[in-house]
Amino acid sequence: MTSRRSRVRRVFLDIEPLRRDRDFRWLWAGQAVSGIGNQITRLALPYQVYSQTGSTLAIAALTFCQLVPILVFSLGAGSIVDSVDRRRLLRRTQVGLMICSGILVLLASQPSVPLIALFAVAFVSAGLGSLDQPARSSSIPRLVPAERLPAAIALGQLNFQLASVLGPALAGLLIATIGLPGAYLVDVLSFAASFLALFAISPLPPLAGAARPGLAAIREGLRFARQRRVILATYVIDLDAMIFGMPTSLFPALALDVFHAGPQGLGLLAAAPSVGALLGALLSGWVSSVRRVGLAVIVAVAIWGLAITLFGLSLFSFALAAMFLAIAGAADVLSAVFRQTIVQLAAPDRLRGRISAMNLLVVTSGPRIGDIEAAAVASLIGPQASVISGGVLCLLGLVAVVRRFPELARHDHATPMPDAPVELDEPAAGA
Repeated sequence: MTSRRSRVRRVFLDIEPLRRDRDFRWLWAGQAVSGIGNQITRLALPYQVYSQTGSTLAIAALTFCQLVPILVFSLGAGSIVDSVDRRRLLRRTQVGLMICSGILVLLASQPSVPLIALFAVAFVSAGLGSLDQPARSSSIPRLVPAERLPAAIALGQLNFQLASVLGPALAGLLIATIGLPGAYLVDVLSFAASFLALFAISPLPPLAGAARPGLAAIREGLRFARQRRVILATYVIDLDAMIFGMPTSLFPALALDVFHAGPQGLGLLAAAPSVGALLGALLSGWVSSVRRVGLAVIVAVAIWGLAITLFGLSLFSFALAAMFLAIAGAADVLSAVFRQTIVQLAAPDRLRGRISAMNLLVVTSGPRIGDIEAAAVASLIGPQASVISGGVLCLLGLVAVVRRFPELARHDHATPMPDAPVELDEPAAGA
């Protein structure tokens, strides 16, 4: 009986952080609700742009407007996160994000909406997200003990994937029934859960010795990441997967013009990767027993690239295409759990905001660059060829990453990482 229970625990998600860590439970629950609203807007906004223009290039332009503030502000945002109370910062960013969603409600209610207005809201919202996400991610190791951190990371992935399944599916239903203004309004209302959670948890002030925000703090974080080649490898391998293998920007064109499935089909197509990722997260109890986490990342990315290629070859069948997207999603969530475990365990708390900002810069900008790449290629050779070529390039890029960073395949998380060099906080010699 004992061995049977042990096997079950190794298969299913470990929920100990939710049971034993009060503040983590509050933060997780608040994000579970507000994350669904965020995913509704994430689908509704490109749908609105494509419906007005009928152009994948217009979606690429929208994605570019969301990418620029992430690239410009993320590193500086990380240094701010390390120097202020993270709970207070999250309260302020959530207010700003709620206002952005409220503006979208007003814009969608107008008979004619200039694209520049939608792009401006997307720009501001992405800039606020470049502060919100590192603050949220770097707070987790403060809310749970080190032995429960991998489980907390997996729970965070479950949270995100659950929102990514329900959000797009709900968005398609809302757009088809009550229209775009109603869809955006649901997002606005969902922020109430986030505010409740942020008022319930304890303050998260900076620890002793925290760096002051600025260029020196940014350089310190960059030096640390550069000296940890296994961290760099996790960044590069994720960029390879997302830039070449991310077909999200093509979903409106595929749903409306290839499958002729309407907004409901768009919602289902967008939700398919998250359905697989949700199942992967639910069955992730075994990941804590994997020691060669770097090799696990490589295998997961290989499965992702192959599944995306097969998705592109299966556009004759909506069900088959959705199945391959689900397989890709399952591989992606496991890659994320393993990569975040490597990054979080390698970073000391005083640098965690900056390291989290760099990690989130990669995981947020990579898919957006991939959306631009996929949309641009689709405008030249069509959406199906764009998907297939992206999957193949992802696999070829994976081979290059493994050759360039052989330490990733050898990385064993059971082996302690070396301490950060003591001179990190000092100017480099000759500076």
